[in-house]
Amino acid sequence: MADTNALGAISEAMVLAEFLKAGFPVLIPFSGNSRYDLAVEAGGRLLRVQVKTASRCGWKGSGACLCFHARSIRYQAGRRIEKSYRGQADLFAAYAPHTRRVYVLEVDEVPETDVRLRLAPGGHNNQHEVRLAEDHTLEAWAARYSASSPSEVLSAAGRL
Repeated sequence: MADTNALGAISEAMVLAEFLKAGFPVLIPFSGNSRYDLAVEAGGRLLRVQVKTASRCGWKGSGACLCFHARSIRYQAGRRIEKSYRGQADLFAAYAPHTRRVYVLEVDEVPETDVRLRLAPGGHNNQHEVRLAEDHTLEAWAARYSASSPSEVLSAAGRL
């Protein structure tokens, strides 16, 4: 699909639907001027969610990972402007059309450039800073949330 606006709208709709199916109330900002796309109620607090579309990537085109930008990128007067979401969103929720799943990561726990999620463990012993996609599905995030007290989850999201 070449239309990035349509692809972004599909990702937002899928993320919203999956949070609702998981039992989380979802709020949508009234104006389009927010640095987040929706808010999720968790433990009586609102977590700001920036929605991203994850695409396949990997070493030499292997497609072994899902990737998304952890920053906004826009062009103004011919200049590329990149801006971090730190302090302006709490969670990234990335929809991957390839896997048809939503992955949730805390904004403060990932690099400010690009995020890579491995679809399978690597064939090497170096697992330093490797993020497995399975560990970051919405289902895994919801399970961690329900297993923790609300204050632990919100603290981890930097909201307390």
